[in-house]
Amino acid sequence: MLKLGEKGAIPQRDKKTYAIAPHIPCGVVTPDLLRKLADVAEKYEAQAMKITGATRIAIVGLKEEDIDKAWEELGTDKGAAVGLCVRSIRACPGTTFCSIAKQDALGIGMKLDVLYHGLELPGKFKMAVSGCKLSCAESWVRDVGLIGEADGWKLVAGGNVGASPRIADELITGLNDDQAIDAAKKVIEFYRENAKKGERLGKLINRMGLESLKEAVT
Repeated sequence: MLKLGEKGAIPQRDKKTYAIAPHIPCGVVTPDLLRKLADVAEKYEAQAMKITGATRIAIVGLKEEDIDKAWEELGTDKGAAVGLCVRSIRACPGTTFCSIAKQDALGIGMKLDVLYHGLELPGKFKMAVSGCKLSCAESWVRDVGLIGEADGWKLVAGGNVGASPRIADELITGLNDDQAIDAAKKVIEFYRENAKKGERLGKLINRMGLESLKEAVT
C-alpha cells in the first residue's frame, strides 16, 4: 500500500485533511483539465482550490479516504510537490505568446519538465525558464535558471527563495536551445555528485566555490 506522500497527498494545517497537486507542465492547462479539477473539488467537498507558486492547481482540504478516488477521476500525473527531487519547472509564455520575449521559454521548459520533473536528487531542486531579462518565471531565485537574451540563453545557478534567500550566480551566456539543455544537465550532474543530503545548490556553491561549478559546466 502506498504511503500518503507517495500518493501526492500533502498534510494540511488542521492535521485532518490533505491537498493534492496534479502535474501541470509549465502551468499550461487545458479547459478539460480545469473542468475535471473543479468537478473533483466539488464532488469531494474540498475546502479550496489554490494556484500554487509552481503554477499547479492544488485541491486543498480533501479527506484521506477520498484521495485515491480523486486521483483516479483526475487521471493525471502527480506534481512533485514534496521530497528531495526536481520540482515542477516554471516557465513564462516566452516567444510562444509574449511580444517582448527573446527566446522560447515554454518550449525549453517543457523539454526540461520531461527530462527532470520528479528526478530524485540530494535535495530540493527548482528550475525556471524566462524568455527575457524581466525574468517573470523568477529564474534568478531558482537552483537552475535560464533567461532569454537576444543572442541566446543565459544560465544562472544556485538561487533560491527558501529559509536562506540567495540570488543565482551567472555561469554562461549565448547558449542555443540544445546548449542550454546540456548546460542544465551538467549543473544537475554536478549537484547530484557533490551535494550533501538536503543541501541546496546555493549552499553547495558557497562550500565548494563557484569556479568548481563553472569548470563542470563549461
